[in-house]
Amino acid sequence: MKRVILTSSSGVGLAHADRADMVVPFIFRFVSGPLPTSHHLEQCLTGGYVRGDPEVRWSDLVGRLPQTGLAHKETGLIWFCETYGVDLIELWFGPEPNSQLQLIWILDYLRSHPSITDRLRLRRVNFDLRGVDGTELRDRILEVADCDFEIANMAWEAYRAPTPELCFGLLGRDFRRLPFLKPAMEQLLAELPSPITGLGTTEARLLDLIARGHNRTKELFQPDGPLQTRVFDQWELGPLLEGLGSGPMPVITGLDPKLATLAPHDARGRNAAFRRSRLSLTEFGEAVLQGREDFRRQNPIRRWWGGTLLTNERLWRWDRQNHSLVAP
Repeated sequence: MKRVILTSSSGVGLAHADRADMVVPFIFRFVSGPLPTSHHLEQCLTGGYVRGDPEVRWSDLVGRLPQTGLAHKETGLIWFCETYGVDLIELWFGPEPNSQLQLIWILDYLRSHPSITDRLRLRRVNFDLRGVDGTELRDRILEVADCDFEIANMAWEAYRAPTPELCFGLLGRDFRRLPFLKPAMEQLLAELPSPITGLGTTEARLLDLIARGHNRTKELFQPDGPLQTRVFDQWELGPLLEGLGSGPMPVITGLDPKLATLAPHDARGRNAAFRRSRLSLTEFGEAVLQGREDFRRQNPIRRWWGGTLLTNERLWRWDRQNHSLVAP
């Protein structure tokens, strides 16, 4: 039996766990910045290279295969599965928000390919996939049903919508077969600015930790560190900090000045600058943390949340206390 696993980047280790003939880890990040276009996402899966198309294809993330060598290169994922007799396609996606977004994206894509939908199986992964061998998942496999495709389509379209209202509406739905989707949406909505402080949950947590003396980015960015964020990875926390430390009324100080001169793609230089930073709260930052000031009323904002562009004039907020969405 030939088996393929589709997973998130955290499941890349499954390739060495002898769990499948091929493991495809998707690296898209859907929780920060503008979403990739539908064309961009589809071209990632269909193979072939055309000028202006995505630089990374699904096959670029898969090495030489024992049975087929490099036959998968420059081919479509569906075509490869059909041509080389793949019997099972298992979906392994953890509960963290970006992995759940990847799951609904790939389910939405696969639902339009009925030739392979009966080969799909869903693994319920309720823990971090890093370092796991998967033996404890034997009883957590489901056939993918039509309702799963419908839910995935509904949720993916909601997240891509120009306002977060449809995502908020999902919280009242029953997603029993996709039990980690609703908690993921709740965590994502909590990253919208607060009506009181103007900060998302991770931003507020960063300020709180800095106020408590955690002033080194190495500690704050550590995956298992005190921040304990499940939404953003360590590469996305840097821009969050820069947003808090810039503008007319910054809430933090101590970021290395060289960050302002480095290109966004200069990962090595930016990492070094973050390591040199020594963070502390400004007086305004202390007032924001205490709920006496609103960061967004004093600073410009242009930031993406799913398909929603947040600006000062169009600022959707999340009321954590009342668990409700606040319109601009």
